[in-house]
Amino acid sequence: MLGPADIRELAAVLGVRPTKQRGQNFVIDANTVRRIVRTAGVRPDDVVVEVGPGLGSLTLALLEAADRVVAVEIDDALAGALPATIAARMPGRADRFTLVHSDAMQVHELPGPPPTALVANLPYNIAVPVLLTMLERFPTIERTLVMVQAEVADRLAAKPGNKVYGVPSVKANWYAEVKRAGSIGRNVFWPAPNVDSGLVSLVRRTEPIRTTATKAEVFAVVDAAFAQRRKTLRAALSGWAGSAPAAEAALVAAGISPQARGEALTVEEFARIAEAKA
Repeated sequence: MLGPADIRELAAVLGVRPTKQRGQNFVIDANTVRRIVRTAGVRPDDVVVEVGPGLGSLTLALLEAADRVVAVEIDDALAGALPATIAARMPGRADRFTLVHSDAMQVHELPGPPPTALVANLPYNIAVPVLLTMLERFPTIERTLVMVQAEVADRLAAKPGNKVYGVPSVKANWYAEVKRAGSIGRNVFWPAPNVDSGLVSLVRRTEPIRTTATKAEVFAVVDAAFAQRRKTLRAALSGWAGSAPAAEAALVAAGISPQARGEALTVEEFARIAEAKA
């Protein structure tokens, strides 16, 4: 595993300076990465995709536990160095590692067997879109554990009625059962971020949400409902439906009070509204 001195030495050799633009905060604590792998429930037969491996702290821990690891890295210097780090630190498992040098948002297929798990320390600024994109594009991912900013973790795992429940909560729940899986302090990172981090576990639904509406149709309702979250759904969905009376008709048909607000609805209820309009 990579310790604080190893991380700083690797960064110095590569001339890498963590950037806020890419949300780079490297994990420097071996116990933390092993805890992440353990919490993720990584199995010996898993094919794990990791987004943003950085200098390889979590990658090495994943290789200890999984059958294969596919790492997606956008940074040129980090992508160039990671295979050598794996080969030097874990030569017996190097053939089980594959690097994809790309922006995760642009990846539509991965080499090798289909991934069964996603485990990643996601940059704070793109955590939600990357997570949702990976879940959409790779339906074979059964289990996910991501480390994100604590505030983002709270939003992803929030339930209806919670004040931070919103678009990320509903959309993540479309794909999976979501829950908080722990907290991570600031001192395990270099450089130390100004915020705490949290672990979020997502277990893909064995059966998709039962609805005749498409995902795009349901997500359009969700986006509209939370764009003006303080308004009643009758008002918030008026643009989506074409008028306030049309929104009310769709809500009534779906069995939802027009005076309710988006923060009170489950993903299944949003799906019913999408169905009612269709």
